[in-house]
Amino acid sequence: MSGPATGPEPPEADLSRPGGAAADTDPRGAGLPSPLPEATPALPAHLERLADRARTYVEAASSANTRKAYASDWRHFTGWCRRQGLDVLPPDPHTVGLYITACASGTAGPGSRTNSVSTIERRLSSLTWNYTQRGLALDRKDRHIATVLAGIRNTHAAPPRQKEAVLPEQLIAMLETLDRSTLRGLRDRAMLLFGFAGGLRRSEIVGFDVGRDQTEDGRGWIEILDKGMVAFLRGKTGWREVEIGRGSSEATCPVAALQAWLKFAKIAHGPLFRRVTGEGRNVGPDRLADRQVARLVKKTALAAGIRGDLNEIERALKFSGHSLRAGLASSAEVDERYVQKQLGHASAEMTRRYQRRRDRFRINLTKASGL
Repeated sequence: MSGPATGPEPPEADLSRPGGAAADTDPRGAGLPSPLPEATPALPAHLERLADRARTYVEAASSANTRKAYASDWRHFTGWCRRQGLDVLPPDPHTVGLYITACASGTAGPGSRTNSVSTIERRLSSLTWNYTQRGLALDRKDRHIATVLAGIRNTHAAPPRQKEAVLPEQLIAMLETLDRSTLRGLRDRAMLLFGFAGGLRRSEIVGFDVGRDQTEDGRGWIEILDKGMVAFLRGKTGWREVEIGRGSSEATCPVAALQAWLKFAKIAHGPLFRRVTGEGRNVGPDRLADRQVARLVKKTALAAGIRGDLNEIERALKFSGHSLRAGLASSAEVDERYVQKQLGHASAEMTRRYQRRRDRFRINLTKASGL
């Protein structure tokens, strides 16, 4: 999913219920609607507690990043409606069609830029979700939306910009740029090898705890065995087990790297990957943010001289946390079903997108034709 739109927006009306008054503003503008009514004094105490717990489950139905994007897109849309003098409720396909036209033409707000097709599609999904939470339905098949969106796709669609996959020999070069004599170097080696071998997203890498049920924000835990480790991960489609075998050598073994980090950092409980403070001498209690994974991949890729044919700015744009996940899928010479299972892809088609890159020019039709 693309990141939420940037740029300050004025406070929005609190429209969490159909017919909500525009004057009832939320100065934060970040709250998401709940399909459950707010607890009132008339509600019995035991039902108030149930309602609070139900709202907690509603939040758990989507990731924090998804909720932030939904809230940001709703603020963007309601801000545009207010500036145009249009009503947000009830949902009007004609209004939404005009809104996505404004997004595509770069006129959706002061200083706005033209939104990509993927961003516009994400905004539509956000609007659909937000209206659903308000007990209302937005008909995306209505001609005012569907036909306009089809025209936007035909006019503005561009090939996807995929991040560069980090291949095994490149990963080894990146590891060599890290100082194994420091806690930060040990941590960063473990993160790179763990993320690559597990085919993990950056949010998944930093979401692990050492053991089960150790933190409230943990997304899984690890179990180290003789032949490897199992990472128990709560992903988009529920819980899954990611099996990570030991490497062919100590220098490239993700299990050995993780064990070294845990041993010297003296971590036995809580978040797996943490901040290193005090000029690299101390390990703090706080979990690393997922953006640290992206920064690590960029930094080590640049230090290792990968894609030296590009200038530094272009090289930095090529790599991200996703480069580790793409690297495993692009280089593992195994049946695609095993790669699909490791990455947690819902469909084999998504896995084949990576393997097509791996198999490019393996069969050379130019030479096969006699040229």
